[in-house]
Parts: sequence; structure tokens; C-alpha cells
Amino acid sequence: MSAAPLDREQLMGKVMGDFAGAFSALLVRVGEQNGLFKALGQGPADSVVLAARAGAAERYVREWLSAMAAAGYVTYDPAIGAFSLSPAQAALFAEEGTPFYLPPFADLLAGVYCDEPKITAAFKSGEGIPWNDRHGCVFCGMERCSRPTTAAFLVDWWLPALDGLTERLKAGGKVADIGCGRGGAVIAMAKAFPNATVHGFDLHPGSIEHARATAAEMGVTNVRFEVAAAKAFPGDGYDLVTIVDALHDMGDPVGAARHVRQALKPNGTWMVVEPLAEDRLEDNFNIRGQLAYAASTCICTAVSLSQEVGLALGAQAGPTRLKSVLAEGGFTRIRRVAENANNIVLEARP
Repeated sequence: MSAAPLDREQLMGKVMGDFAGAFSALLVRVGEQNGLFKALGQGPADSVVLAARAGAAERYVREWLSAMAAAGYVTYDPAIGAFSLSPAQAALFAEEGTPFYLPPFADLLAGVYCDEPKITAAFKSGEGIPWNDRHGCVFCGMERCSRPTTAAFLVDWWLPALDGLTERLKAGGKVADIGCGRGGAVIAMAKAFPNATVHGFDLHPGSIEHARATAAEMGVTNVRFEVAAAKAFPGDGYDLVTIVDALHDMGDPVGAARHVRQALKPNGTWMVVEPLAEDRLEDNFNIRGQLAYAASTCICTAVSLSQEVGLALGAQAGPTRLKSVLAEGGFTRIRRVAENANNIVLEARP
């Protein structure tokens, strides 16, 4: 059961905390863009020293430091009048490339706020918001949020959880990642399995262009990127098809499941990674659920509603609903093979 309703004072405190957090998230992005967190990671500093390190204006830096200290994002020592980062603060705000690094979420939030007029209008019209109509920070934020998680979990944890897959991919094989976005998962798999060919498909031309450029820059040659819908991506005989945090964004996930089944080898595997959620609505009333439902309202549901069918699973569909979609698409052997604090991983076979 959900918790008892908050009284007025408690609710006021909760809402003001959320609003303060929204402002703080904006300042996290400002701080990252100006190199302030990384500069503070060099050692304790007051606003004058930090501004000099980062090449920023001292008066803005002074107010920013005060805001970040009030939020608990940096530490202030009144005895010496200096600010610093604890190990935990440094991990979250200064150590880019780890699964704990949080500023990319501020990129995503910036994009959503820029799209607020479109989201508000969609509530009246009931229409969706296509990927092509989203602010660029949405794509940048999603890529930066997912890249460290993909690097940390995909190759070393999620793929080995699939029955016999890594051995097949080491020898070669053919892989398709559907809804690949800017190609992070595709490139990670291609680097891990150089004998395999990994194809990335996405509806958004801009993301595919970015993925091609990234692969070329990194010298990864066993990849192919194409613009294609989930229900119509080309090719067959795939050993593995993956959909990472994208099934719930699709207008017709059942149709996508049917197409995946047709594209797989008879002994092929489909790996579906989705946001972690419980089946019952009330069991998702926590901070993870608050974030996921809010993002789903602004991004995932709107994207799905812009496409054919517009099933709009939402980012908290839960394992039972997800398994029913896979089963309706023709998969008879479905099992939950892994999860972490944010994701659930399903293995599906015909």
C-alpha cells in the first residue's frame, strides 16, 4: 500500500524541496559547463581561487558555491572559508565516465524544460511529440546518461547472463540493436566482439548520423548504422537482437516484437533492457518511480503516442506487462536474467 497522505506542512516541505532541487539541477549543469566541479576537485578553494581555476567570473562563482553548499552538493568549512568535494560528492559531480556521474541528467532536464510548451499543448490535443521535434539536449542527455551504464553493465553483466551468447559472439555472429539512439550499445558490443557485425537501427536520422561519426572517430569498423523503424529494420539471421531502454518508447512494441522474431535465427536471442519497476502502481511510489514517471510523461509516453498504434507502455510498465508484450509477439521462452538499481533485463526466445 502507498504511504498515508502528507499533511499540509509536510507536503509543503516536500514540494519546496522538489522545487529547490529543480533549481539545483540547473546549477549542476551550469557548474559542469563551466568546469567548476572538476576545478573544485583539485582541492579546497574559496570563490576567488575557484573562479581563477575555472576561468569564470568570481561573483557568479561565489553565489553558485553557496547554492551548491546549501544543497549539500559541495562541502563548506567555515573555519577556513573554503569549499571542497567529499569523495561521494566528487564521484557524483566530478568524475565523468562512471555510472555514478549525475550532471548528464541535468542535460536531459534542460531539454525537457525547453520542450515544455509542446508537452503542455500535447495534454490538450492528445497528440504525441516525435523525436524529430525534441530539443537537442534531450538526445545529448539521454546519450550521456546511458553511456556509463552501458559500459559498466552491457558487456560484462547483461550479455553474459544470456544463455551461450558471449561464446557465439566471440566467434562472430550478427547483432542488431533496435532504437540504438546515438550508438553507445552498438559500439560497446562491436568493441567487445570484434569478429561480430553489429547493426544499429533508429528512427531519428540525427542520432544515426551522430553514431556513424562516433564509430568512425573511435576506429570501430564492424558496425553498421541505418535509419529504420523497429517494425521494419532490414536483415535476418541475427544471432542477437537487443533493445536497450527503448521498447516502451515504441508506438507498436508488439509489432516490433513480431518483427524481431522473424529477424532472429531459429536459435537466436532477444535481449530487452527496460527501466526497473514493480507491477503494482503503488509499489513504484518511491524516488525512482517519481523520476521515471515524470520522465515518461514528458518524453517516453509522448514519443510513443506520436507513432503508429501509440500503445504508450510508459517507463514503469513492470515485468508482467513487458513479458505479455514479448509473448504476444511470438516469444514462448521469456526469463528475467539480470537487474540493477535502475534496469531489468529479459531474455526472450521463440
